Amino acid sequence: MLNSGPIPPILMLELGSQAPDFDLMGVDGRNHSLSTFSRSPILVVVFWCNHCPYVKDYESRAVEIQRDYAAKGVQLVAINSNDEKAYPEDSFPEMVKRAKAKDFNFPYLRDEAQKVVEAYGGVCTPHVFAFDKGRVLRYRGRIDDSRDSSKVSTHDLRNALDDLLAGKAVKVPDTRPFGCSIKWYSVKP
Repeated sequence: MLNSGPIPPILMLELGSQAPDFDLMGVDGRNHSLSTFSRSPILVVVFWCNHCPYVKDYESRAVEIQRDYAAKGVQLVAINSNDEKAYPEDSFPEMVKRAKAKDFNFPYLRDEAQKVVEAYGGVCTPHVFAFDKGRVLRYRGRIDDSRDSSKVSTHDLRNALDDLLAGKAVKVPDTRPFGCSIKWYSVKP
C-alpha cells in the first residue's frame, strides 16, 4: 500500500513504561486524555483507522472485547493517526460515520498531529498497548493471531487482560503486531 510520507524513526514504547498522555478529540465530540479513563483499572490503547482491511476484520472483535471486559474495569480506546489527505476515508467525519455504523462501544479518537502514535511507537493498525492501573505498559502487540476470526488459536489481548485482572504478570507480554502501516504525513499538519 502507498505510504503518504516518510516513516519517522520509531521507538516502540518499552514494556514497563508509563503511558504517554494525550488530549484528542473523539467521535463523541469530546476531548479525551489519560485522566478521562482514571477510573478504569486497565486501559487498552489500540492504533486504528477506517480504511485498513485488517482493522475492518477486527472491528467486531474489538467491540466484543470491550463488551466482555467493561464490567471488569477494562477500557479500550482506539486512536486513528493516519494521513487523512492521502487516505480521506480516515478523516474525522468518516471516523464518526464508521463508529456509528459499526456500533463502537469504545472511544474513537483522532491523532491528526501524529504525536501520540510517535510517543507510543505504533507501527501498524491495529497495534495494541495495554496498561495497568498505574498506567504502566504490561502488554503490547496484536489482538490475536489471525485476522480470520475462524482461525484464531491464540487470544493474545484477552489472555493479557485475564492475567492483569487476576493480578498476575502477563505470561506473553509482547507479540508481533500485524496490519497496515501507519500512514505518515509527508508534511505534518
